[in-house]
Amino acid sequence: MTAVPRRTRRRTYALLASAATLATAAALTAALPADAHESHHRPGRYQDVQLLSFNDLHGNLEPPSGSSGRVTELQPDGTTKTIDAGGVEYLATHLRQAREGHPYSITAAGGDMVGASPLLSGLFHDEPTVEALNKLDLDVTSVGNHEFDEGARELARLQNGGCHPTDGCYTDTEFQGADFPYLAANVQDEKTGRPILKPYWVWQKKDVRIGFIGVTLEGTPGIVSADGVKGLSFKDEVETINKYARVLQRQGVQSIVALIHEGGYPASGAYNYDCDSPGAGSGISGPIVDIAKNVTPAVDALVTGHTHQAYVCTVPDPSGRPRMVTSAASFGRLYTDTTLTYDRYTGDIARTAVKSANHVVTRDVPKAADMTDLISRWNTLAAPIGNRAIGYISADVDNTGTESPMGDLIADAQLAHGRELDPRTSLALMNPGGVRAGLTYKAKGAEGDGVVTYAEGFTVQPFSNTVNLQDFTGAQLVQVLKEQVSGVNAAAPKILQPSAGLTYTLDMSKSGADRVVTDSIRLNGAPIDPAATYRVATNSFLAGGGDGFPTLGQGTNDLVGSDDLSALEKYLTAHSSAANPIAPPKADRITVVQ
Repeated sequence: MTAVPRRTRRRTYALLASAATLATAAALTAALPADAHESHHRPGRYQDVQLLSFNDLHGNLEPPSGSSGRVTELQPDGTTKTIDAGGVEYLATHLRQAREGHPYSITAAGGDMVGASPLLSGLFHDEPTVEALNKLDLDVTSVGNHEFDEGARELARLQNGGCHPTDGCYTDTEFQGADFPYLAANVQDEKTGRPILKPYWVWQKKDVRIGFIGVTLEGTPGIVSADGVKGLSFKDEVETINKYARVLQRQGVQSIVALIHEGGYPASGAYNYDCDSPGAGSGISGPIVDIAKNVTPAVDALVTGHTHQAYVCTVPDPSGRPRMVTSAASFGRLYTDTTLTYDRYTGDIARTAVKSANHVVTRDVPKAADMTDLISRWNTLAAPIGNRAIGYISADVDNTGTESPMGDLIADAQLAHGRELDPRTSLALMNPGGVRAGLTYKAKGAEGDGVVTYAEGFTVQPFSNTVNLQDFTGAQLVQVLKEQVSGVNAAAPKILQPSAGLTYTLDMSKSGADRVVTDSIRLNGAPIDPAATYRVATNSFLAGGGDGFPTLGQGTNDLVGSDDLSALEKYLTAHSSAANPIAPPKADRITVVQ
C-alpha cells in the first residue's frame, strides 16, 4: 500500500522529530517580531497558550441520542440539570469560537477518536471521522484501545491515507488520511521493539514550543480482540512517558503535555463539580491517579480519557506539586479549555498559573456548515443500509445502571440465537463495554417514533462479534460471575448483562469475589449445580477471555453463530411489530446491595 503524501498543515507549527531538526534552546531566546498585543515590539516573558482537548469521540459525528447525548450540570443551589450535548456540527462551532482571540492555541485529543462508532462512520471504517477531525483542526491525539479494533495496519491507513484494502474507495477521491499525528509511544512492534507510530510530537509557534507524548493504557490487549493487537506489545504508561520526557528535554523542549488514554472515576457525575474542593465528595479514583502521581514532574499537564468521565482535577506529581489532570467525558459532549502559561526565560510552563475547565458542547449555537455538508455526504451513502427498520420499542431502552435494559435485551437476543443453534443453550452473558448505546423511542429521522433502524442497532453493537456457544461446569459459571468483581476487575467491576432466568445478588458492601453472593445464584429458579454442564452464549470477545474473564476462555464444545447485530435484529423482528412493540426489560435480574 502506497502512503498518500502528507499535506501541508493549515496551522502554524512545525513537526519536530529529532534533535538534528531542533534549534538549540539558546537560539530560541532571540527576540522575534511580536504579536500586535505585545508591547515594545518584543515578546514578554510569559505567553498564555490555549490547550483545547477532548477524548473518546468514537465516531459520533451526529448528535448522540438519549442519555449518550446528555451531560449533568451542577447548579449554584446544589441541584443538577441535564443538558443535550454533542455533535460535530456544534463541536466545530464551539472550538472555533473558543480559539477566537487566542493566537497561541493547540487542539489535542486523548484517544478513541474512532472505533465502536455509529453506522455513519463505522460503515466506512471511520474515514468520515478522520475527515471531520481534519476539519476541526485537531493538532495531535494519542491512540486509544479502540484505534486497534481493526489492527495496526488499518490504524496506519487512517494515519497515512489510501483506500481500504477490502472495501476499496467509497468516493471518487482517495482517502487522504489524518492531518494530525497519532502518537503511540508505548505501543511497540514485537519484532523490532520500536513504536508503531510517532511516540511524541512538538508544537511550535515562533519561540514557543510544547511537546506532546501519547500513550494508551497498558491493558489494551485485554479489552481488544486478539487479532487487533497481534504482533504488538503495550508498555507501562509511566515508564514510557518518563522515557520520552527525557528525550524531549535533551532536545531543549521543557514544556510537555502527556496524552494518556487511561482515566479515572470522579466523585460526582456533574461535569462542572469542584474536583479539588475539600471533603468526601472531592477528587477522583481509578488508574489515572497512580499514573499521575508517578509521571515525572517534567510533564506539565495530563489529558486523559478511556473512562468516559468528566473531571478537571489536580493530582500531586512526584515532587508534591499540583498538576492538572483532565477528561472531557465522551462522544464530543464536552471540551476542556486549559491555559498553559509558557515562560520564555525557562522554556517551561509556569505550573502555578495553569487554569482549566470543561465546557458543554451545547446545541444552541449555529451548526458548522462544513460539518453539515460532511454528514450529509456520508449519510447519502449510508442511508440505504441504515434506514431499514429492524424492530419496534414501546419506550427508551436505556444503557444505564449496573444492569441495563439494553444489556438485558442483547443477552436475551443472544440466548434466543443460541437456542436456535443448540436447544440446550442455558443462558447468555453480555459484556457491558460492548453495549455502546441504548435505543431511543423518539424518531431520529423520518422512520417514526418507536421504530428501531439498522443504523440505531449498529450504534448499539458496532463490533461485528460473533455469538459463540461454549460448555461450562456450574463451578466455572460461578467463577465467571465472581470475576466480574475480582482479579483485574476488582477496582472497577465489569458486570455482565444476564439473559432472562439468571438471577443473583451483588453485595457491594463486601470486597472482591465475595461481592457475588454465591448462594443467591439461580437459573430459572434453581440453584447452580457445580457439577452440571451449562451451555452459555457470549460474544466472541468474551469467549476468548476478554475483559478480564479468563474462565470464559476455558469453555469447551465451541460453536460459532452469526454476528451479534444480526442476532439482535432477528430477535427484535421476531418479538416486535408496529402494533405490538417490545417493552424495555425491567433490569431486575441482579439485586444490588450497596
